[in-house]
Amino acid sequence: MNKILPLLLLFFAFNSKVFAFNIVYPAHSNVTINSPSTFFIGSAKSKLSINGEHVKIHHSGGFAHVVKLNEGENRFIIKSKNDEKTFIINRPKIKPFVSNNLPGLIEYSSKKEFITSSDNVPLRSTPINSGVNRIAHYPKNIPLTIDGEKNEFYRVFLCPEKNAWVSKSDVKSFTSYQPASLNGYDFVDDDEFYTFIFHLNKKVPFEITEGEIFNLKFYNVKDNPQNIYSFDFPYYEKSGVKKLFGYNGQYIGNDFVFKVRKPPVIDKKHPLKNITITVDAGHGGKEFGAIGCLGNKEKDINLNIAKYLEKELKKHGANVLMTRTDDSYISLNDRITVANKNNSMFLLSIHANSLPDSANPNEHQGTSVYYYYNQAKLLAANILVSINTNAGTKNDKIRQASLALVRNTDALSILIEIAYLINPADNSMITNEHFQKRCAIAITDAIQKFLTE
Repeated sequence: MNKILPLLLLFFAFNSKVFAFNIVYPAHSNVTINSPSTFFIGSAKSKLSINGEHVKIHHSGGFAHVVKLNEGENRFIIKSKNDEKTFIINRPKIKPFVSNNLPGLIEYSSKKEFITSSDNVPLRSTPINSGVNRIAHYPKNIPLTIDGEKNEFYRVFLCPEKNAWVSKSDVKSFTSYQPASLNGYDFVDDDEFYTFIFHLNKKVPFEITEGEIFNLKFYNVKDNPQNIYSFDFPYYEKSGVKKLFGYNGQYIGNDFVFKVRKPPVIDKKHPLKNITITVDAGHGGKEFGAIGCLGNKEKDINLNIAKYLEKELKKHGANVLMTRTDDSYISLNDRITVANKNNSMFLLSIHANSLPDSANPNEHQGTSVYYYYNQAKLLAANILVSINTNAGTKNDKIRQASLALVRNTDALSILIEIAYLINPADNSMITNEHFQKRCAIAITDAIQKFLTE
């Protein structure tokens, strides 16, 4: 055994070569990428070239290098000192455009009745399965009147002046449906919420419009003009504050319960005292998220920043809930449930950014903050400015986007892309512990400003 051990060590020394560079993306050779360009992401210890072209290396060792892709096989030779690797990237041939002859709008000669077949069914303003076009989210068994179809969507008749769209896969046929009746409502004014309980004898389609005056509409309710019951709640006038702090509308049985959170009573010296905040570290477990130039996994960076944020918020008196505290997989729905079950006023989801193949990572840097509902737009803007100012990131704007975490209305819900993991400069910054702490402080400062301004 004593003679064999040195031979084994010698064997592994010769067969465990450490390359002068590391390619993170593409993850391996012989990949297929359907794009006119892509990029190599990784790190290098010395000068590097790809197909003879010099690659700029950040002082951290990270790099991002864009390459063009021709149709068919693309061969890339990567060299550094005496090390060399070959990557093959296949780009599918562009197929000539052939019209699929999908029909346009088909209007029915007579209306048909359907009901939603599952919970959280999106009612959309356009027949497109993406974008900021959601009017409402319906639970199971909401009756809908259909008067036409277009491709994979049915057109929903709400009233003569308004139509909407629902995916065909989200509804099923239903027998004829008669208008509902509304037997008034109850109003409850407690310490935290304005609550309205509308007594319907059956479920009907609804729509909530937020703002200075909340407007709630119930469609297909008899004894109302065009069978629409419309209710206005002058929130700004009632609360005396021109900011929203979350709201919710849902059926409990046939009653529709509409709750609007009251402005919190703020101690200006300690504005976060007793404010409940859910902090969400994006990804986790089997979901790595993006991979940085230096090989860092987004899920780990998100968790680090989330933990620093938890500590900072608690230091200022907030009640903080974490959707995860370790490397666990948590579904999007479960993350939202943590916030809503615990009556959180804020839901903050922490992420690091990446890009599609067609983009140039070297041209994208900085922090971006995403929201869906206007109630969270001011908070998003505050956080963006605070991180840019206090952590030194570039301004990558606030954006309205249809992301699951930010479509929650119970809390002011935003998603923060701290920096771009696949940009060498941002990657170097976001993996720095001091920077991560500065981001936590910046987010905390921004929430305090939002509550007190």
